[in-house]
Amino acid sequence: MKRLIIFAFVLVMTLRLRAQDGHQLWLRTNQPLSVRVVCARHSPTLDIAEQELKKGWHGTQGASIKLIIRKDKALKDGGFRLTKNSVEATTDIGILYGVYNLLRYQRTGDETGDGISNPSYQIRVLDHWDNLNGTIERGYAGNSIFWRKTDPFVVTEKDKTLWQQYARANASIGINGAVLDNVNASPKILSDNYLNRVKSIAAILRPYGVKVYLSVNFASPISLGGLKTADPLDASVIVWWKTKIKEIYGLIPDFGGFLVKASSEGQPGPQQYGRTHADGANMLADALKPYHGVVMWRAFVYTANDDDRAKQAYNEFKPLDGKFRDNVIIQVKNGPIDFQPREPFSPLFGAMKKTSVMPELQITQEYLGHAVYLVFLSTMWEECLKSDTYQQGKGSTVARCTDGSIYPQKYTAIAGVSNIGLDTNWCGHPFAQANWYAFGRLAWNDQLTSAQIADEWLKLTFYNDVSGKFGEKDYRSDWTKNFLNPVKEIMLDSRETAVNFMMPLGLHHIMSANGHYGPGPWWAPKGVRADWTPPYFHQASASGIGFDRTTKGSNAVSQYHEPLASELNNVATCPEIYLLWFHHLPWTYKMKNGQSLWNALCYHYDKGVKEVHAFQQSWNRVKPFVDGNQFNLVQIKLGQQYDNAVLWKDACILYFQQFSKMPIPKDIAPPVHKLKDIIANEFKHRNN
Repeated sequence: MKRLIIFAFVLVMTLRLRAQDGHQLWLRTNQPLSVRVVCARHSPTLDIAEQELKKGWHGTQGASIKLIIRKDKALKDGGFRLTKNSVEATTDIGILYGVYNLLRYQRTGDETGDGISNPSYQIRVLDHWDNLNGTIERGYAGNSIFWRKTDPFVVTEKDKTLWQQYARANASIGINGAVLDNVNASPKILSDNYLNRVKSIAAILRPYGVKVYLSVNFASPISLGGLKTADPLDASVIVWWKTKIKEIYGLIPDFGGFLVKASSEGQPGPQQYGRTHADGANMLADALKPYHGVVMWRAFVYTANDDDRAKQAYNEFKPLDGKFRDNVIIQVKNGPIDFQPREPFSPLFGAMKKTSVMPELQITQEYLGHAVYLVFLSTMWEECLKSDTYQQGKGSTVARCTDGSIYPQKYTAIAGVSNIGLDTNWCGHPFAQANWYAFGRLAWNDQLTSAQIADEWLKLTFYNDVSGKFGEKDYRSDWTKNFLNPVKEIMLDSRETAVNFMMPLGLHHIMSANGHYGPGPWWAPKGVRADWTPPYFHQASASGIGFDRTTKGSNAVSQYHEPLASELNNVATCPEIYLLWFHHLPWTYKMKNGQSLWNALCYHYDKGVKEVHAFQQSWNRVKPFVDGNQFNLVQIKLGQQYDNAVLWKDACILYFQQFSKMPIPKDIAPPVHKLKDIIANEFKHRNN
């Protein structure tokens, strides 16, 4: 009988776990133990904290945990202190964050100990590029969780449940803000019906500490208000915005503020009225100030001129340093172009010493294989955040220049462009969830390593996953050795692998115009502005390849602080990962390893393909540890990624060979595609 009971228990657990569809993200709980929670106060947030402890406790059976709100000068807003038997904070949301951290420590096997945890950034926000018709710009996981075309203003119980699950996931990793609509904003978002829906969303997100923000169209006073101008210095425009903002705060008292894309890629802005970015941002900031709202003003700007596109954001914003209100935060992409597989950090980081500046990272994989490629983006973001700007001497990293460690910013913030949609698993690819998780963890602690984050996420997401191994005596050690370690290695190598088979050695922006997926270094149709085309960026010719940004070229290197500017300017000291970003070099240029530049390019492309194949083999070996559905989905996507890596390799080697006139190294597998066929089929199909 005893054996029968044990068998039945294992069978039930197996069947329950076997139905993994990814919807629970990193918040799965199995067989929690009992715990006594003591809290002298009650609120919606504190009640959630108590519920989370009771349904997720894996500490000592029957332990007693105190939730304590008290003044503590060592704690920032949202920060918490963990002791053996308590979670302490100065705010309710700090308690909730502490609870989630305590539960994470238990599930990952980390030592909790006594300690304080404060967030690196005050505002940790997801930017949703969601359109009001439910589509998502650069979204690869289904339609919007906030907006839809049919019955757009009806709020259903299903909506509320999904928003609550979304808020819970964000709170569990410390994200405290959500911009609900696309930066290419529709003025309709400020109309009554949409604002009432925003109010409903805010009500669900509020107990989890997630504030709502909106992207706004700068010309809204014209299209929505009926004015003849959107000039930020016009009195009627100022009154219109003040009235609209008062209306918003009447509906949503804790509204966070606005995100603005202005005078960029055709979006209206202050420059069309002869005004500056500071004029436009300050007008909105003044109207938001009485309500403690902020303006996140994007620095993604470039115009169709002869200047290097990589220089334009710096050229427009650096002269305005110190001219913005203290509740304006300049939102700067991690690199100076546009979320490429690898870019040097934007020179604006650290250069604007009198203005709040926030990094903008892209969680959705616009340029990194959509929801097909397995690419762990934490390594990219860590590379950026830990890059030294030298703006205030050695150690002036991007992180320290933006998190308040060096400059006395009133607001510190960081944004991630969301990869979330209506797909059951939220992100389209099981491993894309790790990028959402990694953004939240780095936003909370910008000193974490990618290895730490990958280790956490894998333990939270896959440990005790159903398999033939589940329930075995040595499951933990077996799982660690044969699943955790090899899959973590895949994750930590995955971004470099993508760079290798897509855009190695500093190449950038050579992707297809077909949704930014797949190769397209040849794309340059007549009538299209040059700085939208790959040849503008790779500059390939018989003489060589690469964009000359040295003092003899566009002089983009001068935007960086010394000694970095000189290091990048000198081909002998420029890191080879940025070589063709800053230098135009002959095909015969000798690399540090003795290879010619041409051969080095070929070997990088070949290495990337081989690495994806190695990922496939590693993943096949971990099958006994993974739910069948999840295993099969990742296996299929790795197959698609391998096929596309081969396409990248063949396309780029064959295309650039037209200029180099040099043979492909004999120890590299010859191309399996013909260049003319790749080009002919570029817009006919896409393998994603």
